[in-house]
This record gives sequence, structure tokens and C-alpha cells, in this order.
Amino acid sequence: MTRWRILALGALLTAAVATGLWLMPRPAVLPAADSKQNSMTAMPGMGMMEEKKPATAQKPLGTELQVESEGGPGTVVIPLERLQTIGVKYEQVARRPLEKVIRTVGRVAIDERKLVKVTIKFHGWIEQLFVSATGDHVKKGQMLFTIYSPDLVASQEEYLLALQGRKQLGESEFPEVSRGSKDLLEATQRRFQLWDITEEHIRELEKTGKVMKTLPMHSPITGTVIKKNALAGAHVDPGEELYTIADLSHVWILADIYEYELAFIKVGQGARVTLSYDPATALHGHVGFIYPTLDPKTRTAKVRFELDNPDEKLKPDMYANVELKVNLGTRLAVPQEAVIESGQKQLVFIHHGGGRLEPRLIKTGMKTENYYEVLDGLQEKDHVVTSANFLIDSESRLKSVVESMGGMSGMK
Repeated sequence: MTRWRILALGALLTAAVATGLWLMPRPAVLPAADSKQNSMTAMPGMGMMEEKKPATAQKPLGTELQVESEGGPGTVVIPLERLQTIGVKYEQVARRPLEKVIRTVGRVAIDERKLVKVTIKFHGWIEQLFVSATGDHVKKGQMLFTIYSPDLVASQEEYLLALQGRKQLGESEFPEVSRGSKDLLEATQRRFQLWDITEEHIRELEKTGKVMKTLPMHSPITGTVIKKNALAGAHVDPGEELYTIADLSHVWILADIYEYELAFIKVGQGARVTLSYDPATALHGHVGFIYPTLDPKTRTAKVRFELDNPDEKLKPDMYANVELKVNLGTRLAVPQEAVIESGQKQLVFIHHGGGRLEPRLIKTGMKTENYYEVLDGLQEKDHVVTSANFLIDSESRLKSVVESMGGMSGMK
């Protein structure tokens, strides 16, 4: 035997012994031997010593594998009792409904369609504040403040004069005079409307005939004051923002969805929203909008979820967990535990009965939480191994290598 053959055989035996030791179960504890089973051995210079029979260790899996010539390449046979010992389990390949779950974290935002800014369209001075703190809840039509404006006082006086002239000259025999009084009255009314003076105030002015020094301003919606700039006695210019009011009974959640998951997201799709500090509470919303741009750094797109917010539990800028379930329909599938990932290949072991296990490459499609969709390589009702796959795979590979090395005996 040449030196090269000795080195090759030594390396092969070392690998086989190492793998066998790694897979070898711990030996069982031997029962205590009785006096009849023990023999006494005399040692020079010593007394009689008790000699016990050595324990029989359980064989590693690799010593019980048999490579079959029939079936697919790499088919092995393992005794059934040995398969039970190492905990091999099987499951039938079947068509089953698949559901993909997409989870993400989003930020609560105010519904922009339910956000208003309170301003005025004339200059004046704030006299009284009735809503004086950020966070106050207001109702639609509730009085916010009163304001004094010289322009508003002058317009009221002009309106009363036009109203009086209309009553006196409306029946004039001169059409030009009658039409002029009517146009003046309508022009003053339009000015009130452009200043957002309500019809209620105009009717009150007509009824009393008295000019109001201050005019009350009301909230346009029901909501929460999230910003306040109004101060009693302060001068206010046209267009100056005095209050920002948001209706928080309906909110948005802005979440990031990876680009490879966007194909599963559709507008109107339902979503489940939970809070990390209150997992027992679940809110239900839907996809309202998918933003048309992608973040080049994170490879995600913004998706807007819309939902009702009872008791205003969700606050702006809070974080919330979002979960979407996508129904993929009924497809041929195997459990994830049955598939061995080997680089770009995927392998399963098929059990043909009697301990015959055949490794087979398969092609998979969609991946859900528990299953792989099978595109090729398996048929319905095939039995696949769902546990101890890596153990069987490593031993079958070792046995195949040992068998293939048998042809080296003629090499020099």
C-alpha cells in the first residue's frame, strides 16, 4: 500500500469516526452485576480484583445506514426503531389554504382631512378667550374668543344704514334709487360672508338694530386644540393662525413596507393594529393609500392605514404594530421544517415506508409563516420527514462518500 493510499484512508476513517461520535447517543447506565456474573482476576502483587463485562454502547446512526440501488440517488434505509429513537416525524404533502402575514411598525399621524386652522380675515384685538389651553376639547360651534375690529364696527353701521335705506327707498317710483339701495345692502352682506360672519350674527344685527362692539368666533369642527397662539388683548392680523384643531376620532398610521412585500398590499385591504404597551387591545383599519415613491436607502415605501380611534387611545406620533394577512389561496405546500436549505437548492426527505428515505430536490414558491409552496418535485400525498432532517442528511452524505471511495482500492 502506497503512502498516499494510507493517508487517504486515514483521513476518511477520521471523518467517519468524528461524525459517528457527534451523532452517538449517550450510553445507557448498566444495571449492577450480581456476584455470579463477576469474575475474580488475580494480579501479581495485589489481591483479587473484580472484572466487569463491558457495556454495549448504542450504535451511531451512520453505522446502520444502507444505501439502496433502487429509488432515487442517495436513497437510504434506516431501521424503524432507530427512526423512532432519533425522533423522526412525517407529514403528508397536501393542498392547503396559505396565508401570508406581513408585520410592520407605524407612526400615528393626524388625519389631514380633519385638521383646521382658525384665522380671521380682518385685523382686530382679542378681548376674551374662552378656550385658553392646548389640549382642550371643543365642539363644533363652541365659542373660542371675542374680537374687536374697527372695520367690523364700520361694516355693521353701513349694513344698518343700507337696511334702513332699503326699507325707505325700496318702494321708490324711481327704479335707479330702489336698485341702488338693494345693491348696497347686498354688498354689505357679501362682505360679512367673506369675513366668515355667520347668518346668525347678521339676523341678530337686523333684529336689534344695534352695532356689536365685539364679535364672537366659533370652532368650525369638533376636536382637540393641538396648537394655540391666541392671547387676550393681543392684536391680530388677517391670516394669522390663532388655533389649530384636530379631530382625533379618526387617525392615520404611516408605516414602511419593504418593496418585495408591496405586491401583496392593496388599497382597502384590512389591517390589525395593536399597541406594544397594551397588546390585548386590537383596532381594525384598512389601507387608505400607497405612496408612489420608494426610499432608496431602506428600500421601503410609505403605506397609509386609516382607522377609527375610539376614546382617542391613539395619540399623534405614537408607535403602533400593524399586521396584514394576505390570502394566497389553496396551494400544494409542505411544512417549513421539512425543507433543508442548501445554498440555492432546497431538499426534502421522502419516506417510502420500511425506513426507506429518499432525498429529493424541490422547487418552492411563496413562503408563509409555517409552509412553503411547492412548485415542482413533490406530489400530493407524498410523506416528507419534518424532524431530524439535518441528522439524516449529514449521515446519508457520509455513507455515500464512503461507498464512492470503494473504487479507490485499485489506485496506486
